[in-house]
Amino acid sequence: MKILVVNPGSTSTKVAVYDYTRNIFLTNIQHSFAELSKFDRVVEQYEYRKQKVLEILSLEGFNLNEFKIVISRGGLLKPMESGVYKVNEAMIADIKKPMAEHISNIGGYIARDIADLIGKGVEAYVVDPSCVDEFDDIARLSGLPHLPRKSFLHTLNQKAVARRYATEYNKSYGDINLIVTHMGSGITVGAHKKGRIIDVNNGLDGDGPFAAERAGTVPAGQLVDLCFSGKYTRTEIRKLLTGFGGMQAYLGTCNAVEVERMIQNGDKNAELVYAAMAYQVAQSIGAMATVLKGDVEAILLTGGLAHGKIFTDMIIERVSFISKVLIYPGEDEIHALAMNGLMILKGEIQAKEY
Repeated sequence: MKILVVNPGSTSTKVAVYDYTRNIFLTNIQHSFAELSKFDRVVEQYEYRKQKVLEILSLEGFNLNEFKIVISRGGLLKPMESGVYKVNEAMIADIKKPMAEHISNIGGYIARDIADLIGKGVEAYVVDPSCVDEFDDIARLSGLPHLPRKSFLHTLNQKAVARRYATEYNKSYGDINLIVTHMGSGITVGAHKKGRIIDVNNGLDGDGPFAAERAGTVPAGQLVDLCFSGKYTRTEIRKLLTGFGGMQAYLGTCNAVEVERMIQNGDKNAELVYAAMAYQVAQSIGAMATVLKGDVEAILLTGGLAHGKIFTDMIIERVSFISKVLIYPGEDEIHALAMNGLMILKGEIQAKEY
């Protein structure tokens, strides 16, 4: 029962092979900024990334005919409930014309193409897409009726980490309240109420903390002035918000390891920017505590930035009064994807139709 997992990230593509429950291969294909800057739109990276995946599988001696299923993270599609979805023609059409730009969009596209290459009835699936919407109605109002708040987050990892915590502490995810903070190239802080993410900042290009390469919340009036200044096109503004914002805008890098090295070498500006990002994450955690009315079982910090002790310590200092804080560095996405694929193969769960 070999399962192929493909998980595209902003500057890398993770590829894993599972044999039943055992991970027998895992790699992280790095893509340079120079390579990715050739593409104006995320969907244009699809063929380039797919070929990289096929190349590494061939190099490692895997035969495509070995795989019984191909599974990936989902992208910014229409709002949907949590679960596993078969990649169908309707999904491919929406991937080609997505609601918003994000690298997760092409995961299903790559998976579907590789499944088609394998043939023999092998199907492609996505799990817990970034567009999962479990909002309470009260969370949708923004202040302008024609600009409703939307649910865009790191659903797959947030759900995986929340369930992992529940398992480790002999609790049911559906019975507890958690605040889960995914911190990577984008940052999302979710209020998990008894198994549902009832509120979260729009980590793609909306509200919330600034991140490694995202601007997060910016002053609305000044943004309007910038849009109409004549200095930038619409595409350039979008790139400032997503891709060239946050740490990248302030420090010229989105690499947290490099930023921590700068701080250790006495760079006061880097220290200020890093502290400000942690400060804004803590602010958002505090906001989600009010959403849950103070009933918070635990605060979970996850994602790539959770590897940085300097960063997590600054957050913990500000939020530990709310509840206990646990750190789950990196992400559980690969294993979560593989196990969902295995459950599909074993008939333990049924895929949903997009």
